[in-house]
Amino acid sequence: MTLFVGTSGWQYKDWRGVLYPAGCPMRLWLEEYTAHFATVEINNAFYRLPTRETFEAWRERVPGDFVVAVKASRYLTHIKRLQEPEEPVDRLMTHAAGLGDRLGPVLLQLPPTLKVDPGLLDTCLGCFPPGTRVAVEPRHESWWTPEVRKVLETRGAALCWADVLSRPVTPLWRTTDWGYVRFHQGRAQPWPHYGRRALETWVTRIMSTWGATEDVYAYFNNDPTGAAVHDATTFAKAARAAGAPVTRTPSLSPA
Repeated sequence: MTLFVGTSGWQYKDWRGVLYPAGCPMRLWLEEYTAHFATVEINNAFYRLPTRETFEAWRERVPGDFVVAVKASRYLTHIKRLQEPEEPVDRLMTHAAGLGDRLGPVLLQLPPTLKVDPGLLDTCLGCFPPGTRVAVEPRHESWWTPEVRKVLETRGAALCWADVLSRPVTPLWRTTDWGYVRFHQGRAQPWPHYGRRALETWVTRIMSTWGATEDVYAYFNNDPTGAAVHDATTFAKAARAAGAPVTRTPSLSPA
């Protein structure tokens, strides 16, 4: 197993003094981030899909071992609601191809009001180029059906394991030979941190599900006050203690 640990985005002003030195200009934050982490989830692509040139520029700025996960544009997931997916998927992948071999998984986070439609999901997943790692994060409970699980398994897509308030809000289905986990908000103080025991429990879940040759991507989306940075560091330390190979994470004192 390789456990890729990172955060959902890197451009947060309140990370100054947490991850970024006080004198480091914002234009160099990506380089500073990549010195501490080996992966990031680009979640601002959800609001505005970057140009291919922007993705190409990011590729030139990150090390060769760096992996970039891309959250799909809300045009596909929230405006079109997966309907007529051919053009938006093609545009997403054409732009993201600028990352070259730095491109990791693509995340489809579905709207909380979008109810189950296995056929719609199957058609959308079928539009992605072969070999694309796609993770799906449904947010309406109607999606937890055998039919949906079968679509994910057949298409080789991962069900995104999502955590809110230190507990899973999705089934812990293994649907393909790699995993994707998102941490949205913990229950520890100060908000929105995770507690060490909660993160250790997640390490156990992950290591009991995926084997030694399989990849798992874990991203912390609880960015306020630098909680994501601290929690990613604590999580990685727990995973290493349990024997999992983990990508680089910062050396930070406890929050």
